[in-house]
Amino acid sequence: MTGFQEIGREWLAGGAEGGARPPADLRPEVPHPARMYDYYIGGKDNFPADREAAERVLAISPMVRISALANRAFLGRAVRHLAEEGIRRFVDIGTGIPSAGNTHEIAQRVRPDARVVYLDNDPIVLVHGRALLSGTTPESTAVVQADLRDPAGILAAPEVRQALDSGEPVGLLLVAVLHFVDEQDDPYGIVRTLVDALPPGSRLVLSHGTLDFTPTADAGRGPAVYRSASAQLTMRAREQVLRFFEGLKLTDPGLVTAPLWRPDTPVQSSDSQVGIWAGVAEKP
Repeated sequence: MTGFQEIGREWLAGGAEGGARPPADLRPEVPHPARMYDYYIGGKDNFPADREAAERVLAISPMVRISALANRAFLGRAVRHLAEEGIRRFVDIGTGIPSAGNTHEIAQRVRPDARVVYLDNDPIVLVHGRALLSGTTPESTAVVQADLRDPAGILAAPEVRQALDSGEPVGLLLVAVLHFVDEQDDPYGIVRTLVDALPPGSRLVLSHGTLDFTPTADAGRGPAVYRSASAQLTMRAREQVLRFFEGLKLTDPGLVTAPLWRPDTPVQSSDSQVGIWAGVAEKP
């Protein structure tokens, strides 16, 4: 039985906080990006359709799993860096299915008083988040349903307002989520709206999938698999990803592939070819 099925059984048995129930239709036959990502990084919260779609992607580009793991490791290093810099409040948008090394775990290891708000628009992710994070206190960790395409709605959420109204610098995390926002939804305007609402000294942590290192013949094959899933991919080149940081001061070493952002393990020659751009920047 997968982790998701175990959680769903507990919720249906009435074990979830507040008596809430999981979505009636989990659509296990439709590949889901969050569950595919979970499979890439070795999780168990996925269904056969997710594994099949993920394996199709991996057959085209085995580097996808390496990129997913590198992205997860980047998240951990970036959150730890922010906590060490004194950031106590974090807003993590598009968090995905919780797994080892979540934002609140890393931040609170450095700063026990850190507070984290997780936001995602997907009921599947929310079921996981609220069940797996049920051991934390509302004062330290919250899970909110919100859509990145509605930044005004995100900023209006009471849990987010509490973080922003404190006046303290905030760590805004947009990790491996913007490649699910296509151009017609104005991703640059979304990021600008969110960053404009942050107090001075806040940080933007951002990573984004790219085809910069993918052979031209294979460039469209991986994203094509996602067209049968519940979300589409819009991969962007480095110059396009760099635009998300306009008006901010990039932290050294700047915008680099995920394994090269302040690595804590020996760097491999292939690390410069991992298909995830990653960076952290400060709001003046």
